Amino acid sequence: MLAVVCVGAVELAVCKYADPQLYSTITEPVKDFSKKAANSLREFGSSLVAAVQTGNDASQAVPEEPVEQKAGAPELDDAPPAEDPVITEFVESEGLELLTGGVVDMVYYNQSEEPWASMPYGSDPIGGYGCGPTAMAMVVSSLTDQTVDPGQMAAWAAQQGYWAPHSGSYYTLIEGTANAYGLDAESWEIGTAEDLCSELAQGKIFVALMTKGHFTNSGHFIVLRGGTLEGKILVADPNSRERSLAAWEPQLILDELSPARYAGAPIWEISTHRETP
Repeated sequence: MLAVVCVGAVELAVCKYADPQLYSTITEPVKDFSKKAANSLREFGSSLVAAVQTGNDASQAVPEEPVEQKAGAPELDDAPPAEDPVITEFVESEGLELLTGGVVDMVYYNQSEEPWASMPYGSDPIGGYGCGPTAMAMVVSSLTDQTVDPGQMAAWAAQQGYWAPHSGSYYTLIEGTANAYGLDAESWEIGTAEDLCSELAQGKIFVALMTKGHFTNSGHFIVLRGGTLEGKILVADPNSRERSLAAWEPQLILDELSPARYAGAPIWEISTHRETP
C-alpha cells in the first residue's frame, strides 16, 4: 500500500510540471475539502470549549443543597437552665422585644410564634423553615437603624433566591443579607473555645449554623450574641425562648457546628462596616 501511495505521489509531482491544468483539476477539490474539514474542526473545537465553559458556569451558578433546617425538637433535650434575669432576660422597649445581656440588647423574634409562623418563606411556612431569615431579622434589627421582622426578611430573601424549597435557606443568605443591609459578614476560621469567648468579649457577634444536638435535629441557624463572666455563651435561638435564656459552654457550641464548609458556613462573624482610613 505504501508503494502505491509513493508511486502515486511521484506521478502527481511529474504531472504538476508536465500538465499544470490537469494537476489543478486533480488537486483543487482536495484542497477545498481540506479547508472545509479544517474549518469544521475549528468550529467544533470552539463549540466544545464553549459548551464546557457553559457547563462550568451553570454548575457554579447552582448553589449546593443545604442541610434541611426544619424546626422541631432538638436531638438532645437537656438544655442548661435559664440564667438569672440579671444576666439576661426578655424586656419590651418601643414595641420591640429585646434580649438583654449580650453585646447589644438584641431584638428577638421567634419563628414558631404568630404572626410569623404562618407567614410564607417561598412556598414554605416561616414556622417550619424560616430560622435563617428570622436570625438575620434579629441581626439587622439589632445592629442597624432598620427594623426588619421575619415576614419582611423572608419575603426579601425568597425574592433574592436564598430560599431553598422544603429545606430552609441556602447558606449564601448570611453574607448576602449582611451586605444588603450595610453589615459585614465574614466566615470565621474555627478556633478554640477560648478564641470564641475572646471574640465575643471584644464585642463581636456571630451567626452559627448548628447540626444535630442541643439546638436541632437537622440544621438550624442561631445567633451568638455575647458571653458571661463565667466564660459561657449567650445565644438568640429563633426557635426557642428557653434556649435563648440559657448560657452555653463554648466547647459545646463548637462541637455542634454544622460540618458544612462552603458559602462561609458554619459560622460567620457579623459587624458594621469599618470606616476606611
